[in-house]
Amino acid sequence: MLRMSGISKKFAGVVANDHIDFEIKEGEVHSLLGENGSGKSTLMKILYGIYRADEGRLFWKGEEIRIQSPNDAIARGIAMVHQHLTLIPIFSVAENFILGRRSPREPFLDMQAAAAVMEKLSQEFDISIDPWARVSQLDAGTQQWLEIIRALSWGADLLILDEPTSLLTPQETERLFHTIDLLAKRGKSVCFVTHKLNETMRICNRVTVLRRGKVVGTVDVCDTGERELARMMVGRDIQFHIDRPPAKPKNVVLKVDRVQVNAKDKRPVLKGVSLEIREGEILGIAGVTGNGQTELARALTGLQPIDSGNIWISDEKTSRLLPKQVAQKGVAYIPDQPWQKAALANFSLEQNSILRVHWQEPFAKWGVFRPSEISRHARSLIENYDIRTPHGQMLAKNLSGGNLQKLVLARELSRNPKLIIAVNPTAGLDVGAKEFVYKTLLEERNKGRAILLISADLDEVIELSDRIAVIYAGGISRIISADKVDLEELGFMMAGGKQKKS
Repeated sequence: MLRMSGISKKFAGVVANDHIDFEIKEGEVHSLLGENGSGKSTLMKILYGIYRADEGRLFWKGEEIRIQSPNDAIARGIAMVHQHLTLIPIFSVAENFILGRRSPREPFLDMQAAAAVMEKLSQEFDISIDPWARVSQLDAGTQQWLEIIRALSWGADLLILDEPTSLLTPQETERLFHTIDLLAKRGKSVCFVTHKLNETMRICNRVTVLRRGKVVGTVDVCDTGERELARMMVGRDIQFHIDRPPAKPKNVVLKVDRVQVNAKDKRPVLKGVSLEIREGEILGIAGVTGNGQTELARALTGLQPIDSGNIWISDEKTSRLLPKQVAQKGVAYIPDQPWQKAALANFSLEQNSILRVHWQEPFAKWGVFRPSEISRHARSLIENYDIRTPHGQMLAKNLSGGNLQKLVLARELSRNPKLIIAVNPTAGLDVGAKEFVYKTLLEERNKGRAILLISADLDEVIELSDRIAVIYAGGISRIISADKVDLEELGFMMAGGKQKKS
């Protein structure tokens, strides 16, 4: 169905795609696998008409074609769901759905017709979305499904899914896989762009692996395994399970006492949460997304006012401090979705590397920035954290998601914090970068840092944590040693079940 031959693309002297040959057959699910920054998204954006290749040829159903814009791609039967959502938050679901489409009642919009099409697709693919809801009111997973429905509504023969599960729960991911199976059975082709090995093995027929902009190889999924694919991705063996020496906790760094946070409608979203974290230990928060994890992280960092209770960091009360003041007490914050919450897209990597300390020496003196010191600091972070960038002047928006995540991690840890609050720190990272983050967090723990790990990935919580706190409906139901975890009982408590009696 599709053949891309000799595709090359450079950005400011950086080679993103280096003479790539890639093909997709009719009715197959083909994985495009690679590390963050390996060139996967760039290649697909060339196919979709967002970028133009510097070299190479494109063949569609046996005919050589040129795609100048996304409209050209859609007209040919190619649709794409992007890694970062392209929705307009203040618009309704139906208004977002009709973007880019001709109205049958021009010059008037036909919202009822759009809602009817959405309802038909929702029934066909077992998806429930209110067409009249405002997008800003939807959770991230539902917004991702809206993007997928928009793409499906074009009736394309090839659907490009760029990291489609990054915002989905495990249950929603399984529903997406069911949808992909249906499309393949109807003769549609799917290009599944990912860095997740288990998803590639679960849903795809073939896989093409990219590394640093070049094709490493294309293999049938039934002829390979996760370890071999990981080796192809990063060029070395990956350690899937990290050795975690016993913790040696010392003094209490964080104490949370009966903290309550209410939503705007006065509904409690944190209900009397109490916990402690000591030097040299990792406390993991296990829970289904939406049970108060986000509010807990924001409350501890000063981003969310608390309604009652108290928070202490090293015996200093921080319950009513501003985020800047909390950070100055030695708190590092690594949020989820760092491209939205922890970086300035139109600032350079160097400028982003000093956020939250930009007024301090050695980066500034007497209110004047010191470029040489800022550049030296950024080079050190780039080298120590393997941030893939040609130079520190590159804008943050041009970094891959994984490299931006590593930049935020490097920046926060460079401040030598007492307490590290990490929220989904490996979401969107490839297997090599995930291994790096795991080892880095354990190294920080071994240096005596106190770490609060909030993650939607239960395997990650179990892999890294010394103790695990179960959160449900805004309350901590139990705190247990990670060495004594019973997965069945843990899942039972995460779903709201009571602790079994011993």
